Amino acid sequence: MSFVPRTPGASALTALFLSSGLWLSACTSAPETRPTQDASAPIAQDTVAKAPPVVEPPRRSAAEDFDQAVAIARTGELTAAETALRALVTQEPKLDYAWTNLGIVQERLGKHDDAERSYRQALALAPEQQSAWDCLTRLYGRTGRSAALETELRGLLETKQDSVTLRTALAVTLLQQKKLEPAATEAKRALKGDERHTHAMQVLAQVYYREGKHELARMVLENARDIAPADAATRNALGLVYLALNVRPQALEEFKESARLRPDFAEARNNFGAMLNEAQDYAAAVTELEAAVRSAPDFAAARLNLGNAYRGTGDFERAKAAYEHVLELRPQQPDPLFNLAILYLDVEPPGGDPVGRYKTALTYFERYEAQGGKDDRIPQYTKDARKSIEREERRLERERKDQLRKAAELEKAQKEAAKQAPDATVTAPAANASTTSPASPTPPPAQSDTHAPTDSARSPMTPGTTAPSAVSQPGTQATPPPAESPPAPTPAKAGSGKLADDRN
Repeated sequence: MSFVPRTPGASALTALFLSSGLWLSACTSAPETRPTQDASAPIAQDTVAKAPPVVEPPRRSAAEDFDQAVAIARTGELTAAETALRALVTQEPKLDYAWTNLGIVQERLGKHDDAERSYRQALALAPEQQSAWDCLTRLYGRTGRSAALETELRGLLETKQDSVTLRTALAVTLLQQKKLEPAATEAKRALKGDERHTHAMQVLAQVYYREGKHELARMVLENARDIAPADAATRNALGLVYLALNVRPQALEEFKESARLRPDFAEARNNFGAMLNEAQDYAAAVTELEAAVRSAPDFAAARLNLGNAYRGTGDFERAKAAYEHVLELRPQQPDPLFNLAILYLDVEPPGGDPVGRYKTALTYFERYEAQGGKDDRIPQYTKDARKSIEREERRLERERKDQLRKAAELEKAQKEAAKQAPDATVTAPAANASTTSPASPTPPPAQSDTHAPTDSARSPMTPGTTAPSAVSQPGTQATPPPAESPPAPTPAKAGSGKLADDRN
């Protein structure tokens, strides 16, 4: 879903996702100014002091207001964006593209009913606006109402059989219902009406992609790219096809170009970020994926990939928060549980104890499998985690016994010192044969107050006591486990590297 260009009737899509700050033009008058006069000077009867005329700034055009609202909205403040666009359509109620963009913002805010009303208002003003139909079909698909919209579109086509826009919208609706053959038929009918209609090409290519006809999908999308090189949706779709064909460098370039063409295209930035994770360029991946979730706050796949990027940089707290956010968005999705388990194995939590860390990882693996998640490497991961717990518990027990031993040695040393202390008094020798004097008391030696140190601080973990390194990001090298354990299995794919062609 994307912002609609302000040119009425334009079919190109420029990604949607508004943001903060509200800059509305205001026609304010400058304060009236008057010349200063000497109060004692007489005023001529035939002259009157006139204030200079008030000059008001020129009224901004609706197009300028729209562009300004979109530019500011793209920072992520969707509420401010909605306010700006509402003000615009109140002033200029016939701006169909403004209504469409208002609907996009409302949908991102979760206001589905308001969004539908805005899309339909745009279509009432411009029945052939492709972007409004595209947004409406996607909204219906995400809310499980594609069949209802299919019925509506077929009814409209009875009187507008030559409408390329309606044919393409119907093809999208059929694709959402996994009716691949009818979707391809409608896309081809649309192309028969306009052989350069790139949106219909994208739908047809997606049908081929889902049918596993990747070479056909590539041919269609490369043709669409030749017709409209700046169409970010084509470049993103082509990246997915290149991945299916295992042409990864070209896929990376298409995702990168798509994100450059439309910086607020959440799907493209997610896909680019996922591939950067694969390349272990985690800092760059964080940049792309943070942009994706700013544009689409409820984009679960992007948040999962963002958690992986944070984990790659060693940022435990932010990775954990990202995975937990995915659980809030998709409570029944097991992937974030797997990634949380891997996080506790890979990165040491601040201030956490090792035993608790490994036990937490085991708990997340158990929850993952309880929710239907499956991964062949989990038995090895759990085995290594339990061995790490045993090693750590043995280390703690040795440490406890060492402290007790040192305390016993200290007590024994103190008792021996007390036994070896000399008598408190000594008789002095006589001064001469006939005269003696009382013995002068000799002070006892000072009692030593020095104690052997007690080893109460926990020692740093020694080599071989760290958790087996385990990663879920494809291409990430795992740290070898301790010598007594078998090496950790290959990195897991579950919950990692989520690509997206549509944020359903």
